[in-house]
Amino acid sequence: MADTEPQVAVEPAEPQSRHVVYCGVCTLPPEYCEYGGTVKKCQEWLAKNHPEMYQRIWSTEALTAATSSLSLEAQKRAEKDAKKKAAKAEAAEKKEADKIAHSIVTIKRIERNKRKYVTAVSGLEAFGLDLKKVAKDFGKKFATGSSVTKVPSGGEEIVVQGDVSDEIEEFLLEKYKDIPEDNIELVDDKKAKKAAAAAAGGG
Repeated sequence: MADTEPQVAVEPAEPQSRHVVYCGVCTLPPEYCEYGGTVKKCQEWLAKNHPEMYQRIWSTEALTAATSSLSLEAQKRAEKDAKKKAAKAEAAEKKEADKIAHSIVTIKRIERNKRKYVTAVSGLEAFGLDLKKVAKDFGKKFATGSSVTKVPSGGEEIVVQGDVSDEIEEFLLEKYKDIPEDNIELVDDKKAKKAAAAAAGGG
C-alpha cells in the first residue's frame, strides 16, 4: 500500500466582507439601474458619488465592450432597446415633475367652536411624503395633537389641533425642500364660508 502524506489541517479562510454600493436614486446596485425607471438620474448620482464605478459601467469604452460581443443585429436591437428605455424613463420623470408642479398643498384653518381651531393640511402625498410620518413631525414640532384622517373626497389629510397654519407653512418650506413655496395655499375656512354665503346671498 502506497504511503499517504499526512493531512495538513487547512485554516478556514477569513470571510472577506464585500462592500456593496446601492444607487441613491433607485436603490438597486448600479449595474441594474438600467432596469429602473430613472436611468438618467441614476447615472448623474453615480458619476457624482462613485466616478470610478460610473466609468466602469457607463463610459463609452465599457458600453462598447459590452456590445462588441453581440452580433451586429443584436447590437442594433440593444441600442434601440436602450433608447426606448431612456425615452420611457424620461417621459416618466417629466410626468412626475409635471404632477408635482401642479400639485397644491392646502393649509386650512378651520374654526370648530368658539375660538377653537384646527389646521388641516392636504395634498402632501403628491410630493411623495408619508402622511403618518409628517403628522408625527407636526405633533413634535408644535407640541399638539396631530393625526391623519380620511376626507370625503377619498384622500387623506393631516389635522393639527390649534391655529398653526402660518407655522406649518414655514415648517414645510424649511423641512421639505421639494415643495415649492408657490404650491402652498393658505385657506381660512371661516372666510371661505362667509364668502360662499355672501355669493349665495348676492346671486
